[in-house]
Amino acid sequence: MEPIVEYNDYRAYMADFYEERKRTSAFTWREFAKIAGFTSPSYLKLVCDGKSNLSRVNMNRVAVAMGLVGYEIDYFEAMVNFGNAQKDDVKKAYLDKMMAISVANKIRVVDEDAFEYYESWKNPVVRELAPMMPGSMPGEIAKACTQEVSALEVRNSLKFLEKAGFLKQTAENVYEQTEKSVTGSKEAFPFAIRMMHREMGHLGVESVDRFSSDERNVSGVTLGVNREGYEEIVKELDVCRKKIISIAAKCGKLDQVYRLNLQFFPLSKKVKGQTEE
Repeated sequence: MEPIVEYNDYRAYMADFYEERKRTSAFTWREFAKIAGFTSPSYLKLVCDGKSNLSRVNMNRVAVAMGLVGYEIDYFEAMVNFGNAQKDDVKKAYLDKMMAISVANKIRVVDEDAFEYYESWKNPVVRELAPMMPGSMPGEIAKACTQEVSALEVRNSLKFLEKAGFLKQTAENVYEQTEKSVTGSKEAFPFAIRMMHREMGHLGVESVDRFSSDERNVSGVTLGVNREGYEEIVKELDVCRKKIISIAAKCGKLDQVYRLNLQFFPLSKKVKGQTEE
C-alpha cells in the first residue's frame, strides 16, 4: 500500500487500507467499524462508497483504527477536511496543509507541476545530475547526459525545477534538492506519468545495445500466473522498489544517475484453465 501522503482522496485511502487488510487476513467491514468504535457495521463502507462523509468527530477514531501515527494522523484529518469541503478557498487551505505536511517529512507529491515534470526524461535527470555537478554550466550538464540534450534544454529544465520548487540554487550554478524523493500522485495527471513510463521504457530498450553488461542490468522471466499470483508478485515488486529507494537514499557522495524500470506485463490473453477432476 502506498504511503498516505501519496493520496488526495481519504475514501480511496480507507478503501485501499481495507483491501490490504482483507488480502492478508479475514478482515471485514464489520471488524473495521468495530475497531474504530462504530455501532453500524456498514458505516465505513458507505463512507468509502461516497454515500456518507466522515465527520470531524469521527476522523481521528478512523485514523487510529488504521494504525496511523504522528504526521500521518494530521495528514489524514487534513485530507478528510479537504474532501468534505464545499468552498474552493477552504479546499485550497486544506490542500496547502497536506502539501506542507508532505514537505516537512521530505516527501514530494507531484500535483500542480506533474505534467511538466513528467513530460520528458530531462527534468528527473537534471534534478539528480545538477546537485552532483556544483558550479557546472548547462552545457556541461548536457554533456554528462547519456541521451542527447542541448544546453538550452538543460537551462530551461533548471529554470522550471527551481520555479516549481524541485531544486534550490544556493550559489551561482550550485543546486540542491528540496526533497529527497519525488512521488507521482495517482490522482494527479495519471496520463503524464504514463508518458514518462513510456519514454523511460524506450530508453530501457535502447540501453541493451548502448551499454556494456557491466554498466546495466537487464533480466527477465516469462511465466504463467493467475490473478492471486499476479497480485502477490506486484506486492513484492512494490516492496523491492521501496527497498531500492532506501538504499539510494543512504548513498554518500553521488556520481551517476540511473533509472530503474520495473515491468511486469501480460504476453497473452486470459485462457480457460483446466478443471480439476
